Amino acid sequence: MAQNNVLAALDTSAEFDVNRIRADFPILSIDVGGNPLVYLDNAASSQMPQQVIDRLVHYQTAQHANINRAVHYLSEVATDEYEKARHKIQQFLNAREQREIIFTSGTTDSINLVMHGYGRRFIQAGDEIILTTLEHHSNIVPWQMLAKEKGAVIRVVPINDAGELDIDAYENLFNERTKFVGLIHVSNALGTINPVKQMIDYAHQHNVPVLIDGAQAAPHIPIDVQALDCDFYAFSAHKLCGPTGVGMLYGKASLLEAMQPFKGGGDMIASVTFEKTTYADIPHKFEAGTPPIAAAIGFGAAIDYLCSIGMDQIAAHETKLLHYATERIDAIKGARILGTAAEKTAVISFVLDGVHPHDIGTILSQDGIAVRTGHHCAQPVMQRYNVPATSRASFAFYNDISEVDALIEGIQNVQKIFL
Repeated sequence: MAQNNVLAALDTSAEFDVNRIRADFPILSIDVGGNPLVYLDNAASSQMPQQVIDRLVHYQTAQHANINRAVHYLSEVATDEYEKARHKIQQFLNAREQREIIFTSGTTDSINLVMHGYGRRFIQAGDEIILTTLEHHSNIVPWQMLAKEKGAVIRVVPINDAGELDIDAYENLFNERTKFVGLIHVSNALGTINPVKQMIDYAHQHNVPVLIDGAQAAPHIPIDVQALDCDFYAFSAHKLCGPTGVGMLYGKASLLEAMQPFKGGGDMIASVTFEKTTYADIPHKFEAGTPPIAAAIGFGAAIDYLCSIGMDQIAAHETKLLHYATERIDAIKGARILGTAAEKTAVISFVLDGVHPHDIGTILSQDGIAVRTGHHCAQPVMQRYNVPATSRASFAFYNDISEVDALIEGIQNVQKIFL
């Protein structure tokens, strides 16, 4: 597609006004070294709109107290707002029940919760756990720890040159010893959208539960956990315009009830004596201690904000940015995009001949352009492509065409310096 045709396809409709949306994000108006900020590191962490900032300030100035148990006014208000946030996440994911939503410190914490709560109870010596080459380290290392402890075996689904999973190889990994599947929904390193519904259905034919790492999917595409029929789903608030330090785990109620707690302490109990502790019902069984109350409420506000725009509209705008940026980078001599899956979110991981990714990131930053460089906590992906690192531009719904153009100009400036 010629550049002019791509630009024509990117005309925004009245329903999606990117300039109006950008006005909601105060940080997008800052300068970096005299240049306007071009923030293209959204896969690492997105920015926060004023509406979420205001909600956090309102909570801290008018509603803050510790939650549960107390009968005074502020505690009751804070408890109610915290549980409202849980309900918003339930609706966002279309979970069947509110008690299937557990607040955690983030996706990594959620995966570790499942590893300890489910894996340590039900995985035995000789059992097999299926992961994929595309996994973030947070969905590799916990299962390696479990496998070492239990004497279990990890099997890995390979990818093709485009960064797509080999589904035939996935299905061939199943046998009577297969007991668990951990699967990333969207690759943080390549942007590949995996066919998780197909993979979940196949696992369930073998009575194998599936955990989905949705950290890179939830901010960009609509998620329906009932339609997916996944057993667990995890993501973090800070990747979808919310605060850091809070995330969530969805789990089917029957599985959560069968799991052992990950952490012990206050508020996750029904009764305690020195002889015996009785645990609270889900979700509280998995929320020991004082939770991230303010962050959870901010999480709910971020979901309100995204839903006010519409996840379908967000996905459509980001896809248009992806197509345009792909066309522009492909046209640069010496640039190569890693990950060319047919189904992608707006992540472009690229290398430049003769230039180290860290040098690319440093020079782009001098022009105010923020990209991520390194292995992206996905070293098996880098090993698959035989590169030590890449530069990664990841787009959000508040990015626009001019920022893609700034990136292209920045890459060309890098080449002028090094080549």
